[in-house]
Amino acid sequence: MLERMRTDILILGSGGAGLFAALHAHQAAPHATITIATKGLLGKSGCTRMVQGGYNVALHKGDSVERHFMDTIEGGKWLPNQDLAWTLVTKAIERVRELENEIGCFFDRNPDGSLHGKAFAGQTFDRTVHKGDLTGIEIINRLMEQVWARPIQRLEEHRAIALIKDKAGHSIAGVLLLDIRTGTFLFVEAKAVLLATGGGPTMYRYHTPSGDKSMDGLAMALRAGLRLRDMEMVQFHPTGLLAGPDTRMTGTVLEEGLRGAGGHLLNGNMERFMLNVDPKAERATRDKVSQAIYAEMRAGCTSPNGGVYIKMSHLGPENVRKQFKGMVERCADCGFDLAGGLVEVVPTAHYLMGGVICETDTSTELPGLFVAGEDAGGVHGANRLGGNGVANSTVFGGIAGDTMPGFIARNPHWRAPDEEAIKAAMARAMRPFEKRPGDLNRLRERLLNLMWDDVGVIRNRAGLERAIAALDEIDEELQATGLRDGDRAFNLTWQDWLNLDSQITVSKVISRAALKRENSRGAHYREDFPDEGDLATSTYTVASLRDGQVEITEEPVAFTIVRPGETLLEEMRAAE
Repeated sequence: MLERMRTDILILGSGGAGLFAALHAHQAAPHATITIATKGLLGKSGCTRMVQGGYNVALHKGDSVERHFMDTIEGGKWLPNQDLAWTLVTKAIERVRELENEIGCFFDRNPDGSLHGKAFAGQTFDRTVHKGDLTGIEIINRLMEQVWARPIQRLEEHRAIALIKDKAGHSIAGVLLLDIRTGTFLFVEAKAVLLATGGGPTMYRYHTPSGDKSMDGLAMALRAGLRLRDMEMVQFHPTGLLAGPDTRMTGTVLEEGLRGAGGHLLNGNMERFMLNVDPKAERATRDKVSQAIYAEMRAGCTSPNGGVYIKMSHLGPENVRKQFKGMVERCADCGFDLAGGLVEVVPTAHYLMGGVICETDTSTELPGLFVAGEDAGGVHGANRLGGNGVANSTVFGGIAGDTMPGFIARNPHWRAPDEEAIKAAMARAMRPFEKRPGDLNRLRERLLNLMWDDVGVIRNRAGLERAIAALDEIDEELQATGLRDGDRAFNLTWQDWLNLDSQITVSKVISRAALKRENSRGAHYREDFPDEGDLATSTYTVASLRDGQVEITEEPVAFTIVRPGETLLEEMRAAE
């Protein structure tokens, strides 16, 4: 039932963070064995491939890393770890050059040959570098080619089950994986492990991430004793395609560049409601736009499927078809004319700002374990700017790849694993084979509706307390629910069970952190506590597992670079 292998560096995930880490680690330590384990197929799964909008980087005349930094901090409502945010905005310049000159990416350019930067919401400068509206495919395809050209091992269709510590519990010893194709377990001993599985809040009725995303990385980290921060901060992208209940296209993103280019949002009465909400109208930050749309939905002023409309035709249909070719084609596939008509949209769970607490070199509190991408917390605070996501993954993925070879040079030996922990993790994963068959789909639907209704765009104490109680019930029922098919090879119902197990675990953390935060910041809006609170005394939530129960505490934000009321921008200081 259990196979074993060894590798110097094990990377969990094959998105932008994982692939960049593998390339940097190979360059830094060409003789080290590097293995990528991915739940799907390398380069063909995950969320980086789905990135439409682009990559935020301060390259253009008139822009600066200080301006990008201030946009990130203010967009994050003063909750980001400022050292992580500064690393993001400064290293992004280096990483884009690397993507072009070493990885082989082609980005859109201006007539003078400079990189084109398009408008994204919540930013004071048009800095989002892109490849049309299919930027992620360009990045991941070129990264995939570079990985294939190197002696980097791949474990495809292997899902991570548990992070396993050494016998003393002081360091990570490896990871227990499940070979989806055969149903057999594989323990991979590793001197260093990168957690880069991606987040993906797929426990909401409307969500954007790919179907293989189920919060496995954060669930494993929590069970391994790691602390998570900002877990109440679930970002809802304002414009998820609303194509009706009978298609999985519902929830997929219509990119932010549509609003940045001048697209209008209309309610069911064909009124442009964002003008009454924020001076930036449709170019306000994602949280404000999502909350405004949700308010129209609650008031019943909706489109036929219960959302609102996005309108682009006033910009010229031919211009829209040229500028947003991918989006126009996606909508046409579902019977909508984005260029010349109206398309129904709805806020859709898109990104989790929360994640594992880490340092700027991607190290965590568990020696030997590193984290990058959406599994890491602290970069974005209460809200992520569109375009900062793929920058985050590639910047910190590269840093992880630079850091891990140094760690294994200082710690050159494999560490004997806790064999009892391996057995316990295997037993947990095998639990549904020992139970009576049940209806997983009903449990999934209940979870989707619960999280959307009670832990969604707008929250309150009654709803959160109701969700916390219901999640315990759903979890208890899942643990008592078995499978009809006892064959473990490519048993997709088993994978669904494991997905739900992770989703419920992380949902409990999100709901309890949301209950703890009694103010409204960024993506977290409490209608019973609508004020944002005092920025100068800001705290962030910290989640941990104690005796099997989620515990939420708060810690003060360290303003290491700039404090609320201050700025790094010379022109703003001069105006004061």
